[in-house]
Amino acid sequence: MLIENENLKVLVVGCGNMGASHATAYHTLPGFEICGLVSTGKSKEKLNEKLGGQYDLYTDFYEALEITKPDAVCISTYPDTHEAYAIKSFENGCHVFIEKPLADSVEGAIKVAEAAKKANKKLLVGYILRYHPSWEKFTALAQEMGKPLVMRMNLNQQSHGPKWTVHRNLMKSLSPIVDCAVHYIDIMCQMTRSKPVQVSAIGARLTNDIPEWNYNYGQLQIRFEDGSVGWYEAGWGPMVSDNAFFIKDVFGPKGSVSITAKKAGAAGNSDNIDAHTKTESIKIHHADLDANDEFSKADEWVDLTDEPDHQELCNREQRYFLKAIAEDIDLTDATEDAVNSLRIAFACDESVKTGEMIRLD
Repeated sequence: MLIENENLKVLVVGCGNMGASHATAYHTLPGFEICGLVSTGKSKEKLNEKLGGQYDLYTDFYEALEITKPDAVCISTYPDTHEAYAIKSFENGCHVFIEKPLADSVEGAIKVAEAAKKANKKLLVGYILRYHPSWEKFTALAQEMGKPLVMRMNLNQQSHGPKWTVHRNLMKSLSPIVDCAVHYIDIMCQMTRSKPVQVSAIGARLTNDIPEWNYNYGQLQIRFEDGSVGWYEAGWGPMVSDNAFFIKDVFGPKGSVSITAKKAGAAGNSDNIDAHTKTESIKIHHADLDANDEFSKADEWVDLTDEPDHQELCNREQRYFLKAIAEDIDLTDATEDAVNSLRIAFACDESVKTGEMIRLD
């Protein structure tokens, strides 16, 4: 619990794209106080300059944790550090906000969740789409289409320059369908509210710039207990096509609902982080037919007015993080969802590497 009128002291670990956005939220929102910025490279200096040059800088996380003694730690580093950093933070009595994925293994994610419970501290995973009103609307409308559902989603990124550098570094520990798919697996699970029972996936290694065991294009398929099915694809790299890179489409017996991001889905936006969460409008198609088997209802368009950009979504995540701490909100279900979506993503990764269909317990 927070003492009234007392700021939450936050140590920001990782100062790249997501870390910078979360730090900006802490810098501008009431209730937060940054006590240090941590990165192994120059990103902390660039971020500090952007924020006015007032924050203490650290290269070593463990040293920063001991010196600053924060109330909370924001972890936006590469996934192979998530488990160790989060567990150490909990052992030091800190709350933790952590970017997805929760860890770079299912076992690691479970250990992080157990550490949070043992420390009786809050753990919030950065599933940014959960804080987007348009995605909440999209999910609710999909649930009105009946069962089973067919869910089709992708986010391919024709990355180059600094963004390709980030992707190459990410692929030292994870594939695109593990890193990105957890968002959309989480959405599919919310849409169906059904247990995933089977996954299969394929992948391709299109560059020698990544480890031999990894692949920079992947596509997964999930079958749910209620008969619903879903697919998701993700590709990273300068060779990836930016044609039809933004598909968010669901249909069931009663019709379909689709995100139609005309501007965000335009050519050249595939590696634009701001465009990844844009919805702009939702198209609702009704399957009802008249006596002549013609559609009896016209398609509807929901034009969305509350369309937060990437920074505002990060602000909303951090407001909720603060609220969860101040009001002692139980985050157990959200943590279990994060572990579950990661479990499914790694099962898909196993399917790519083995060529086998994977049954889920």
